[in-house]
Amino acid sequence: MRITRRLATAGLLSSLAAPAVLAQTKRVVTLIVPFPPGGSVDALARLMQEGLQERLNASVIIENKSGANGSIGAAQAARAAPDGNTLMVTFDSHSTIPALIEKPPLNIETDLVPVMLVGKAPYIVATSTKKPYRTFADVIEAAKKASVSYGTSGPGSSGHLAMVMLGRKANVPLDHVPYKGAGPAITDAIGGHVDLICASVAALLPQIAAGNLRCIMQMGPQRLKDLPDAPTTAESGFSDFLAEAWWGFFAPKGTPDPIVKDTYDALRDVLMMPAVSQRLQTTQQMSLLMQGPAEFKTFFANEVVAWGKVVKENNIKGE
Repeated sequence: MRITRRLATAGLLSSLAAPAVLAQTKRVVTLIVPFPPGGSVDALARLMQEGLQERLNASVIIENKSGANGSIGAAQAARAAPDGNTLMVTFDSHSTIPALIEKPPLNIETDLVPVMLVGKAPYIVATSTKKPYRTFADVIEAAKKASVSYGTSGPGSSGHLAMVMLGRKANVPLDHVPYKGAGPAITDAIGGHVDLICASVAALLPQIAAGNLRCIMQMGPQRLKDLPDAPTTAESGFSDFLAEAWWGFFAPKGTPDPIVKDTYDALRDVLMMPAVSQRLQTTQQMSLLMQGPAEFKTFFANEVVAWGKVVKENNIKGE
């Protein structure tokens, strides 16, 4: 069979075009962060992005979709095709959405599939190094005489609920200043525009290490290795009080079990990479759990009930 120059040229051009076509059709995974950049959820997503791209052999695009206590981004994730190409990473405030919002844009317990509970870390109370507060007792004394403000990642966030409960236990008024995510709240706390900030240690530790913030109390069961001078709530006079942040991944409703399992396996593999796990355990003081879909579903259902009760009993409203 004789091959003409025209046929040979066409074959060459076809072979050259093939990689370009493959490159254009490479899988794209959208990782939705329902909060602005700068908070602990965004930091977790960006820390895992490169590893997920390698593990999934896909381009992983992080999309920050904030608003309405995280429910806008969550609703977008819920509406996505259940094909494994859309994930949402969020944290503990996700469990308060049905109690906070009169008509939420999604049902958080049925419109999203739990994939992995990544881990936990205690909430902490910090202040600008320019402020006088060094203990929570200082805050209580100041609040008896004048207004003391605190910032959180938003109304109904676990940081907000924790401070409401602490104020009640201490019998002092504390003025809440809600933000659209931890990032803006941290910026204002560093600048001294609010007296205190309550957020996860994962979000605040870098600024504490940099000397911009001072931790005055942490809400876990024992002192943290990297914050040895910060007393626990028990040591500060609140023996029956704990508040811990958690982070987790969800997929759209209807995502098939095999895809959920594959996604869990990919997330676990990335979290077990030393560069990722060490960063989370040290810089962000996170206790890695890596619980699977069934365990996460049970844990999340309990969180919805527990924090929902706090929201209703204190008549707290969302954005």
